[in-house]
Amino acid sequence: MQTYTNYQNAGLLILRIITAAIFYVAAYFKFPFWSHAPQGISSFMLFSTRLLSIVEPLGATVILLGFLTRWASIGLIIILLGAIYVSQFIYGIGFVMPTSPGWNFPLAVLAGCFILVVFGAGKWSIDYNRERK
Repeated sequence: MQTYTNYQNAGLLILRIITAAIFYVAAYFKFPFWSHAPQGISSFMLFSTRLLSIVEPLGATVILLGFLTRWASIGLIIILLGAIYVSQFIYGIGFVMPTSPGWNFPLAVLAGCFILVVFGAGKWSIDYNRERK
């Protein structure tokens, strides 16, 4: 385990908190898909959305606690790559849009997850305590 300064550990903790909050909110807005499906949505997209409403909060909780952070971040990166693909190629959303967000936001979150893969969760995490033993 690499040793970091308190500032670096605080930065990794803040990154974990923000990343978890983003995925909690994303999952929250997918819960209505369990009660009724919008018109015109394919069964695969409905299944994917319902699956993500379960997987995203689990990944967010693991990231928040700092438990298996690198593995969870890799999983969230895969989800974000899918989100960028769907935004760009299925819905035709550009990097930035004049009236709405583009896929620049998922790309920024992807960068945060990549940082967690490279640097880990920091000292204030379950991972740190597991690796010390």
